[in-house]
Amino acid sequence: MLNRFELDNFNTSVKQEVLAGIVAFFSISYILFVNPSILSQAGVPEEYSVFSTIFIAVIGTFLMGTIANAPVVMAPGMGENAFFTFTLVAGLGLTWQQGLASVIITGILFVIVAFLGIMKLFSESIPKELKQAITIGIGLFLILIGLENTGLLIDGTFNLNGIGLAGLFLVIILKRINVKGGFLIAILLTTVLYWLVNFESIEAVSFNLKPITEYSKMLTAADYSNMFSFEFWLGVFSLLMLLIFETIGMLEALIPDQKRINKGYKVGAVSGLLSGLLGTSPAIPVAESGAGIAEGGKTGLTAVTASMLFLFSIILTPFLSYIPSEAVGPVIIVTGATMALANLKIRLEHLLDWIPLILIILMIPLTGSIVEGMAYGFIAFPIVKSVTGRRKETNSVLWVISILFLFTLVSTFLIA
Repeated sequence: MLNRFELDNFNTSVKQEVLAGIVAFFSISYILFVNPSILSQAGVPEEYSVFSTIFIAVIGTFLMGTIANAPVVMAPGMGENAFFTFTLVAGLGLTWQQGLASVIITGILFVIVAFLGIMKLFSESIPKELKQAITIGIGLFLILIGLENTGLLIDGTFNLNGIGLAGLFLVIILKRINVKGGFLIAILLTTVLYWLVNFESIEAVSFNLKPITEYSKMLTAADYSNMFSFEFWLGVFSLLMLLIFETIGMLEALIPDQKRINKGYKVGAVSGLLSGLLGTSPAIPVAESGAGIAEGGKTGLTAVTASMLFLFSIILTPFLSYIPSEAVGPVIIVTGATMALANLKIRLEHLLDWIPLILIILMIPLTGSIVEGMAYGFIAFPIVKSVTGRRKETNSVLWVISILFLFTLVSTFLIA
């Protein structure tokens, strides 16, 4: 089994990969609570949704590790669960069961796009500087998420959080002196500090696996009765664009070689389809995977480790609530900073070429959406090239991508 991960070829070890997998799991473990909570606002039963979240994270992450050999975690995306609740259900008026049907139909189309090589074609047509800008934008987005989790940023305003600052300082020091497992050590030490300060607020956790016996209801919950309506297909188109370009942007940012990226597209598509079948919003390659990669994860063994921890979380979920966001936030901040700084050396011949790149870099964190942030830059790119008399530096596929992004923004405004 270990031969599948080619540890020697990637100059890594079992210990390093397992540590990275643990860090990646803890960095995204909040999704086990947040995803069911967001979907419950659409009417999805929270007691069953938690199992849907766990199951798709286990399956998707395991497939990413074994098939793509990539250190990438798959889990329901924060943008996707918000889209499900506030766009499909609240905006377009679908029931949550009809929302699941739209996720399944979107997943089928996503699988077709991925397995026909269309995503690979899109990826190969995107200029290197745009890919670098996407990575920087995602890095800044992670810093923003980390600041909010750490308690240093609340509703856009700076907040002095002593435990968060202590955790951030600890992560930076351990990374600076290159301590193996430094991220995990920082998470655990910050957790201990948090509960020493907040000892009086500790409560005993409750544990109940009874809802899993009725979870099968979620497997047959999808309702296709609204399938031929305009609202249904507007939602499918918008969600499909979200999944395609967020998957491309995330995998390009997290994985260095194209061969594994191409396999990752297929895994991402299958995971998107399985998400709807299991009763949750689509799973995507999550940005928090970068924490595991920053810890030293290079192969699919990192993902498989995280997948096993997701499986164990069926039992451990109540205890994960003891890990405060202040302990995970600093790791996400440093991960985002590492991603952004590693891609700052962008060389451009024309000053105006910075316009689409700056749009991507700024709009991803400002809009809170990787796809929406990408859209502004990708729409601007061919326009800038044409205006400056360098249309030959574009290609037909890139124009198609730009038009699709334009349609995506228009559909977003229509729904709003």
